[in-house]
Amino acid sequence: MQMNTSPRSTIRLTRRGRTALIAAGAVVAATAVAVPLLSVGGGGGADERPTSLVIPEGWRSGQVYEAVDKALALPAGSTRKSLSKASLMLPDDAEGNPEGYLFPATYPLREKSTSESLLAVMVETANKKFNGGQVTAGAQRNAMNVYQAVTIASIIQAEAATEEDMGRVARVIFNRLERGMPLQMDSTINYALNRSTLNTTVDDTKFDSPYNSYRRMGLPPTPIANPGEAAMRAAVNPTSGDWLYFVTVKPGDTRFTANYQEHLRNVAEFNQNRRKAASPGAGAVSGSPSASTSPATG
Repeated sequence: MQMNTSPRSTIRLTRRGRTALIAAGAVVAATAVAVPLLSVGGGGGADERPTSLVIPEGWRSGQVYEAVDKALALPAGSTRKSLSKASLMLPDDAEGNPEGYLFPATYPLREKSTSESLLAVMVETANKKFNGGQVTAGAQRNAMNVYQAVTIASIIQAEAATEEDMGRVARVIFNRLERGMPLQMDSTINYALNRSTLNTTVDDTKFDSPYNSYRRMGLPPTPIANPGEAAMRAAVNPTSGDWLYFVTVKPGDTRFTANYQEHLRNVAEFNQNRRKAASPGAGAVSGSPSASTSPATG
């Protein structure tokens, strides 16, 4: 997340990646979110049904639905349509939306597997992981419920490239919430627009959506991805620090700071590196979620 506006501590907090917001405004090259099917086959022919389905950390629910359709050789859209019949054990706050609770793991595909049964076991796995004593206690310690912790974990998963950075991103989120500042995470905008990109323009930040964390205070209404255990640990046990901003200047170099002017210098370096990478003969700019450029820089 990278913020290009000075912090506004007077804004009241209402309720509850990694892209870069270029200080001068940038041209967006939006890319569709690819949904490859990750499965382990039985070693047979091309038509043989896979024996397991891998759901990676950070996938959105739409990606999971598409992967299940492919794994079970169902018509496109079948898994999404099956939600109403799946009887998923979701928290009340989810209001029937399983985003955040389709736990990333490897799931066996049995002869009798259905889209409903696969979604149900994903949610069951999430409940076992998220409703344990440490997570519940950590959520309570930070004055939130488990669903809010999952929402924060989903942002962390989208914004941080390493487990170490996850704890720091979590602290940025908490520091901003505590100060009544908008989160300004580009990952939430990407979710609203169903895309994955490193470029966020000023126009993007004006997009009217409850997931636009530049315009809306607090957390988005739902998780924005399905987080893994590391992101969840960070959400309930953030690293200590006073950071309010972060930006991934280059792969492996994410900088956190509480000083807005220092953050702007980091953003300028990010933009300089990005221009060099985009010049003729240079390699493509990585789309890793850890590259953040919003005021907080997410």
